[in-house]
Amino acid sequence: MERIGLIAGNGRLPFLFASAAREQGLEVVAVAHRGEADPSLEAEVAALTWVKLGQVDRIVRAFQKGGVKRAAMAGGIGRVRALTEARPDLGAVRIISRLRSFRDDALLRAVADYFESHGITIVAPTDWLAQALCPQGHLAGPRLNAAQEKDVTLGREVATLLGQADVGQTVVVHNGHVLALEAVEGTDEAIRRGGKYGGAGAVVVKRSKPGQDLRFDLPAVGPRTLETMQEVGAKVLALEAGKTVLLDAPELFRGADKAGISLIGVS
Repeated sequence: MERIGLIAGNGRLPFLFASAAREQGLEVVAVAHRGEADPSLEAEVAALTWVKLGQVDRIVRAFQKGGVKRAAMAGGIGRVRALTEARPDLGAVRIISRLRSFRDDALLRAVADYFESHGITIVAPTDWLAQALCPQGHLAGPRLNAAQEKDVTLGREVATLLGQADVGQTVVVHNGHVLALEAVEGTDEAIRRGGKYGGAGAVVVKRSKPGQDLRFDLPAVGPRTLETMQEVGAKVLALEAGKTVLLDAPELFRGADKAGISLIGVS
């Protein structure tokens, strides 16, 4: 049986990837980041090795021992944790020493190049998860009114600029005003901050960066995103169709309908 590697972070995406890979006849050898990945992932894979953030060579050794030639990155790494708890090994130091920019894309591409130099090709998790990508159109909840459609358009314009700067993926808008931009704090905290300043009725827009490398850092949303929106009374979630991963999509759609949150996929 062919083996596929999984570099696991937080959230549901590692579980979705492991399940999809198994269904397609692959044996999953996982490396999981302590403090991020869910320990129950161990029951879903053939082998699992725990690492601290920055232990690149330990990941390489685990995959080489497991006979892995291809691997995917799935799940997030909290940016605050990345800044405060990373434990770089010699491999990570070598990667960092060659970087001219410490932006996310440059760092992740450099990591992928390092793995490839050791015989492990980094592939896009969506190669196995095409069915989990957001479709285009109205997906759940009420139809948008004219004001909400304008806010979605504004949010996408600002999110494009935010992505070009390699800062974040989420923008919160209300009545033509930009309330919050995602940075190091992540999507949920950006939504909470936007709700604090704009009150109920906010529009949340999430999209990938222009020229996004599909191998890593794709936008992903799930039921937890809706829970955060309900906390602040946000009413619209607009996602980039074809490039946003829907975590537990049936539950997401049911939750949006129940909460009266409009969920749309925008081309």
